Amino acid sequence: MCGVVGLVGQKAVSFDLYDAISMLQHRGQDAAGIVTCEGDRLTLRKENGLVRDVFNQSHLESLAGNMGLAHVRYPTAGTSSAAEAQPMYVNSPFGICMAHNGNLINANELNEELFRTDRRHINTSSDSEVLLNVFAHELQGIAGLRVLPEDVFKAVERVHYRAVGAYAVVSLITGYGLVGFRDPNGIRPLVLGRRKTPSGYDYMLASESVALSVLGFELMEDIAPGEVVYIESNGRLHRRMTEVKTRWSPCIFEHVYLARPDSIMDGVSVYKTRLKMGEKLADKILRLWPEHDIDVVIPIPDTSCTAALPMAHRLGVKYREGLVKNRYIGRTFIMPGQEERYKSVRRKLNTIELEFKGKNVLLVDDSIVRGTTSRQIVQMARDAGAQKVYLASAAPPVRHPNVYGIDMPAPTEFVAHDQTEAEIQAYIGVDWLIYQDLEDLQACAAGINEKIDGFDCSVFNGEYVTEGVNARYLERIEQQRNDQAKRQRVIGAKDSSELHNYH
Repeated sequence: MCGVVGLVGQKAVSFDLYDAISMLQHRGQDAAGIVTCEGDRLTLRKENGLVRDVFNQSHLESLAGNMGLAHVRYPTAGTSSAAEAQPMYVNSPFGICMAHNGNLINANELNEELFRTDRRHINTSSDSEVLLNVFAHELQGIAGLRVLPEDVFKAVERVHYRAVGAYAVVSLITGYGLVGFRDPNGIRPLVLGRRKTPSGYDYMLASESVALSVLGFELMEDIAPGEVVYIESNGRLHRRMTEVKTRWSPCIFEHVYLARPDSIMDGVSVYKTRLKMGEKLADKILRLWPEHDIDVVIPIPDTSCTAALPMAHRLGVKYREGLVKNRYIGRTFIMPGQEERYKSVRRKLNTIELEFKGKNVLLVDDSIVRGTTSRQIVQMARDAGAQKVYLASAAPPVRHPNVYGIDMPAPTEFVAHDQTEAEIQAYIGVDWLIYQDLEDLQACAAGINEKIDGFDCSVFNGEYVTEGVNARYLERIEQQRNDQAKRQRVIGAKDSSELHNYH
């Protein structure tokens, strides 16, 4: 998963772009980048690290122009080298930059097409560079000496016919304007906002609405699946639905874990979704165990806090925040290697013993992926004096890989892989384990957007909304995502960094 931002303003945009991707830091802690455009000149800075470490005031002052893109990255393909940080750039035609959130299923096939048919060279292993070159090639075949809105719409429509997978894209055409579009299934999010100025409007495209609201932008609406937005450098807005078959199927894991609770995506409040998740799960507990002996509900921070509060209320027990989080440690489920994850959990969480001692504790987590973190936290609860420890997952068992832009581990590393809930319970070491039902989760996320046809729930049910996800493809990504492969990518990234610094 990644976070993308595109902005066309009436004045310099670099500081606004910085603030916007800072609000999306939870979507990517591996690398950050900003590119701006002033006239026909681009200025780009990107590097591995957090937003605050990649940019300082002098960097932002040098990023001149009223139009730009920004990106924060978690790598789901390729390496973690700075060369694969985004935005990415290709000089022909016009000079185009792109920031991409998602994952292409047919990236290898497109790479081959680009080389043999389109005569374009891909210099990294990133599918984002592939997508950039597909868009550039299609635009080059359509546009004349100047870019017209109709050229952009036709080029993106051709991208939809060639690219398979998930993609929420913001792209900058040097000197002309900003382009935003989503894949025909709308798997990854992209929203459009505007801010009134004395001379018109500033426009922003972003992965989540929180990036808009903190900068005083009004949320207009989501970019629809298959829709193209083109904002000229003078602020003129154009929108068009492409003539491709669409089915609005956003990723439900955005609501479970990825997105901030203060965001609205696809017309649905993430916060309200998570409140309902807690209520539904409490109802299931009361159905299965009406005479429960739970003394206290304690969330595993942060994502599960919203769900845990209504759970406690509906169960009629106390809600306490008995686990204190160190907010300067990154998310653990994507870390390469079990030893690293184990150390990170111990640094990341600490118990308040008085909330555990002598009590029957219900821990609440947003989801359970590997189970190793859950196992450690359960042991921490016992060490803090809990009499009994129960665990509730606000999501169903994660049994299948995500192929649309979330760097989940290989399926054989999932705790739910080929295991029953009783076996998972024994592995984690809890006295009782309960999962959310998938039907209930879907009902929680449905919201008020009648345009949503359904959700991509593939990590739970193995049903993928695009073509191309077959056994051969799943086997390939398993080889890319297992712990050994991730360790090799980390080593490769270090070697790349040393080479870059040497030169």
